[in-house]
Amino acid sequence: MTTTRRTFLANLSTIAATAMIAPVRLSSAAPGSGRKKIAFLGTEVRTHSHAQHFLDRLTLGYGWRGAWQEPRLDVAGVYIDQFPEGDLARGRIKRHGLTLYPTIAEALMLGTGKLAVDGVVIIAEHGKYPNNERGQKLYPRYEWFKECVKVFEASGRSVPVFNDKHLSTTWARCAEMVADSKRLGFPFFAGSSLPVTRRMPSIDMPHGAPLTESVCVAYGGVDSYDIHALETAQCMSERRRGGEVGIRSVHALRGAPMWEMLSKPDREATRRLMASALTRSHNLPVDGGYYTDRISFDWARKVFPGALAYFIEHLDGFRTTMFLMDIRDFNYAGLRSDTGEIVSCQMYLPMPTHGSTTADFFHPLVRHIENTVITGKTPYPIERTLLTSGMTLAAVESLHRGQIQIETPEMNVRYQVGPESTFWQD
Repeated sequence: MTTTRRTFLANLSTIAATAMIAPVRLSSAAPGSGRKKIAFLGTEVRTHSHAQHFLDRLTLGYGWRGAWQEPRLDVAGVYIDQFPEGDLARGRIKRHGLTLYPTIAEALMLGTGKLAVDGVVIIAEHGKYPNNERGQKLYPRYEWFKECVKVFEASGRSVPVFNDKHLSTTWARCAEMVADSKRLGFPFFAGSSLPVTRRMPSIDMPHGAPLTESVCVAYGGVDSYDIHALETAQCMSERRRGGEVGIRSVHALRGAPMWEMLSKPDREATRRLMASALTRSHNLPVDGGYYTDRISFDWARKVFPGALAYFIEHLDGFRTTMFLMDIRDFNYAGLRSDTGEIVSCQMYLPMPTHGSTTADFFHPLVRHIENTVITGKTPYPIERTLLTSGMTLAAVESLHRGQIQIETPEMNVRYQVGPESTFWQD
């Protein structure tokens, strides 16, 4: 029988991510020397759960540049919240000689009474947790993060933290998590495997390119795969001239209202980009072995009548449009305003199935986790996932309130990224 060990804390008041907060810089130096140690916090470890994917790579290794990469960190403390039928956690712990602790704090302190690891990995995805009235699964990402912060504060030392996927289920909590990392001065990154997996073709958005709009055509559910699609778009959009400046509004529409919005004269660029992204897909519906017509807006409207879209307006006039359709991959297209060129690719995400494939797209994300703990530097700003979490939350609210447009003045979050690429290219 599945059980949980914690109840959820009450919502806290909004803490603006851009507020001026006097930092309390805790020492990041780890005691002793040698290999870095991490605490691994997971909701459940079963076949193809996220915790299984991350724990196996962090303990057994992964393929990298044509060779087997041994783990570059030691998993010193483990906390697992649930042990469902088909549990793999106990077997993995025994196989690798790991130590399972009854609480998050103990997994971080390793029996010493204070922080004793050099990094924390939070994988709070999958497992049996309640849904709220908006249909959001209440995974304990925020609660677990706050448990870590308590240990950091009590120990006078902080370490890098990775959080899988969303930050949390309210903007206040998302912003508070980011504010805590700034206040205590520890590296914090989060999000999806999509921005760092392989791409076909293997390209990045030219740094500083003037862009008008980004589109991602993907698949999956609300408050689930949508954040993967939003991060697919955002990792390209944030490279535009001037960087990211924040979000003005989010409008989620499904079915006929969505196609009506997309038919408006000012959505000509969105239609072009949607068709371009669809041509990158390897999983479009066919009839008799091929498409029923040329891939176009009109074709898509006939084939995907119940599609869902998030129409996102940025504060600088830039647009992001995300589509969830009945396909099986993640495809990006962005429009340059200087040349009219469309930059497009697929973020390669071959889904694992029982008995075959191992979700290798997790390899580069684990690589970035290791690098962050070893170097103290994150591959991209946490503000990316703060905004993609916020976009997801606003879209959920839009759908909950009858597909109305949601204004997002709280999401006036600015950030910039450098010219380097962080996706898997070898």
